[in-house]
Amino acid sequence: MYLEATNSISDFETCLNSIGFLDPKQEHIKTVEKPGEGNMNVVLRIRTNTRSFIVKQSRPFVQKYQDIPAPIERIAVEYQFYKAVTNKSIKPHIPEILSYSADNYLLLLEDLGDCQDMSSLYDDKHISKSQLDQLISIASQIHKSKAIDYPKNKALRLLNHQHIFVLPFAKANGFSLDTIQEGLEELALNYKSDNLLKKEIERVGEQYLAEGNTLLHGDYYPGSWMAKGDHIYVIDPEFSFMGFAEFDIGVLVAHSIMINMDIGCLQTITTTYPEPLNNQLLAKVAGIEIMRRIIGLAQLPLNRSIQEKKILLKMAHALILDENN
Repeated sequence: MYLEATNSISDFETCLNSIGFLDPKQEHIKTVEKPGEGNMNVVLRIRTNTRSFIVKQSRPFVQKYQDIPAPIERIAVEYQFYKAVTNKSIKPHIPEILSYSADNYLLLLEDLGDCQDMSSLYDDKHISKSQLDQLISIASQIHKSKAIDYPKNKALRLLNHQHIFVLPFAKANGFSLDTIQEGLEELALNYKSDNLLKKEIERVGEQYLAEGNTLLHGDYYPGSWMAKGDHIYVIDPEFSFMGFAEFDIGVLVAHSIMINMDIGCLQTITTTYPEPLNNQLLAKVAGIEIMRRIIGLAQLPLNRSIQEKKILLKMAHALILDENN
């Protein structure tokens, strides 16, 4: 059964009773609401007479862009991620699993309460050292997790690969950047025409699709970070896979640079991460992430002038082609 916010409360009770989650004699649903706009999945907050919890359900498409097919099994990957990340230091930073129904593509999670995703950092134009320290610590604990027979998540990685490494750099991708910001299409053309750049991006993309030995979150950016006061939670690991740590940390670097408008974030983050990293590979990932978020389809609420975006793209170009050394 597909659940939607428009379903009746009795529909929700029937579904949750069928998987043995609710006690129909003791617990009844009072309200169903959206805690925010889910990009990939349907996400709902359910309040009963005794508690509240989060329901996530996947579909055979991207929830926000329903014309884009996506593997419905991705909810199983998210479930496996939360099961794999078990060390005590990270438990306070991820929601607890309450129940899982593979047949219904349904994951029930702890309600983290009154917190917001950290996309507001783009408006703040500042990410603090203490926030970075916490995010680096969480990432490093994810990367240390022992994940046995972890799902390859190949179908979702292939979809993500297209949106990170291919479509943003295709001259004819059916997406007009000038509808986002006047002058962005012309700015992007220089990079879409740079064959040396595109070859390097392709090489990193091949590594992204290869099998690795480190558990990754796979989408480590402000939309996956939740803040409650000074405390940070990390959610939405449906893109997780076994890969290379430089991917998660490179994405963290990229968004820190876009927020702070400071390439020095690269050095700050790489020196704080507690394990050895391939800094050249990490820089390339960061540069690709900056570019694809500015000239690709997966746009951010990034309130930057066209001149600022030009500077960011130049930074990204230098990172990808290792022009800073």
